Amino acid sequence: MERLFVNGSFVDPVAGETFETRAPRDGSLLAEVASGQSEDVDLAVRAARQSFEDGRWRSQPPAARKRVLLKLAELMRANSEELARVESMDTGKPIGEASRVDVAKAADTFTWYAEAIDKVYGEIAPTGGDTLALVSREPLGVIGAVVPWNYPLMITSWKLAPALAAGNSVVLKPAEQSPLSALVLARLAAEAGLPDGVLNVVTGFGETAGRALGLHPDVDKIAFTGSAPVGRAFLGYAAASNGKQVSVEAGGKSPQLVLPDVSDVDKAAEAIAWGFCYNAGQTCNAGSRLVVHSSIAADLVEAVRKVLAGFTVGDPLDPATTLGPLIDDTQLGTVLGYLDVGREEATVVHGGRRLHEETGGWYVEPAVLEGVPNTATVAQEEIFGPVLATTTFEELDEGVRIANETRFGLAASVWTADLRTAHRVAARLRAGTVWVNTFDASDVITPFGGFGETGGGRDKSLHALDGYTGLKTTWFDLS
Repeated sequence: MERLFVNGSFVDPVAGETFETRAPRDGSLLAEVASGQSEDVDLAVRAARQSFEDGRWRSQPPAARKRVLLKLAELMRANSEELARVESMDTGKPIGEASRVDVAKAADTFTWYAEAIDKVYGEIAPTGGDTLALVSREPLGVIGAVVPWNYPLMITSWKLAPALAAGNSVVLKPAEQSPLSALVLARLAAEAGLPDGVLNVVTGFGETAGRALGLHPDVDKIAFTGSAPVGRAFLGYAAASNGKQVSVEAGGKSPQLVLPDVSDVDKAAEAIAWGFCYNAGQTCNAGSRLVVHSSIAADLVEAVRKVLAGFTVGDPLDPATTLGPLIDDTQLGTVLGYLDVGREEATVVHGGRRLHEETGGWYVEPAVLEGVPNTATVAQEEIFGPVLATTTFEELDEGVRIANETRFGLAASVWTADLRTAHRVAARLRAGTVWVNTFDASDVITPFGGFGETGGGRDKSLHALDGYTGLKTTWFDLS
């Protein structure tokens, strides 16, 4: 059994309950995992609170915290093969991407925040000569980090690295579909010298462990990435308990707005194909809505189909695989259900079949839909699978309006050869990130989050530190 990690040790759950995690590649059993309940969450929160109050981590100089986090990043790189294999087996993502992207970027995130934390300064307010007012940043306390199953290691690093760098203690609740890399990370953090109790990992289900963490009166903040309904549930838990802070990043339905003067249709088609297919479409900012001018729609869709024809859907452990399976049979059923609805609302011009059913895995062929009204279900709801909904427009204002007609506001892109048009359109798109003539270009140096039902949380960049610290004023009377 994969056990919980509490107060520096791997421990059995209080009630002894477990659940199975299965490999998306073939449905085989990967591990029995401890199913944390409210009693386990309480023990983890107590350990985190004790570690925070006695200052074993937060009272260390920033340079000392920096050394530990740099060591953790070093250990992640040294153990990248293990981490990548665990991530690939647990989520179904191709092994090469797990190593090259997920593990590498997660380690880089810890390095970046380790290097950043001793370069954050306080302020002196402009008072009169007989007073001195200092403005400093202090860690919030106990952070509950709740992460999704699509990028478990990477998004965990987005939460943990700034939270730990700022001096907080953390209780991490990974998704029940992909809990394993969090436990490896906990082991490496202890090896790096992170004090006991500063990082705790409680595996389990959202309705039990997640709910208990959200309702716990001694948690100071919940940092959540996942679906919009669950994000709203955590806001409700905060209101029903201690009014804790909650940051939410809850998905998207990102448009790729292609104008008639796009300079390179083939380049756009390559980015659009990868934009809705990467990680089998299980990406919150996936460019799953193609909003394209009618004059080039046919050529662009055909170019996208040619790119898709070169993709190999298969075993994530095979280096030749482009796209792996969906996370589980539930998600497979969800995606196939949306495709059934899509066939009633529009025309499927490419793909959409279940593949490799004989393996026991949960594979689906990327699908392209044409003639999709922007009010259609497949144009408005987050499918979380490799499905592209294509909608055409005639005038620029119409294209911008269609792109913005969504409940979400995480990301968007605009494709045009005119830089002035690009600036004007980007300013009008309601999204936390707007790419111009590219898609999904990213680094830890820029914030990630959005508007609308996506929520107001922001991961990455120095701005993420704002979410794990509170401003404190100290006023001196010098008269």
